[in-house]
Amino acid sequence: MTTRAPSFERGDVVLALYSHSDLRTAKLRPVLVVQANDLGTGLPQLIVAMVTSQMSRAGHPSRVTVLLSTPNGVQSGLLTDSVVMTDNLATIFESEIRRRIGSLPMSEVDTALRHTLGLDAPPPAPSSIPATSRPTAG
Repeated sequence: MTTRAPSFERGDVVLALYSHSDLRTAKLRPVLVVQANDLGTGLPQLIVAMVTSQMSRAGHPSRVTVLLSTPNGVQSGLLTDSVVMTDNLATIFESEIRRRIGSLPMSEVDTALRHTLGLDAPPPAPSSIPATSRPTAG
């Protein structure tokens, strides 16, 4: 399988056509590319997180605030203070992306993603059934 080089990288802030929750309508809005670089699926799509200017949505562990008064905010290319919502992820076709407008460092976003996906939870307790008494297949 031949894969082409990705046009966008993890941490890029891009303007993309993003579907509303009804999946019938869409809006051009900023999104953050959260998918790993060089994933190698061969599919022309990316996993992105929605970005909103509704600051009332800030303050949740799954969300990252971007303030234009900070160096990261300036680097983002966003026009207003915003919130990256890692609890609102989507897979979009690269053809829905209009252009790259900036970038964000991923350390805070990674922390929010771990919370959203439950990757910061402690591992489950080991089974109370001893391995020798577990039923076997076959």
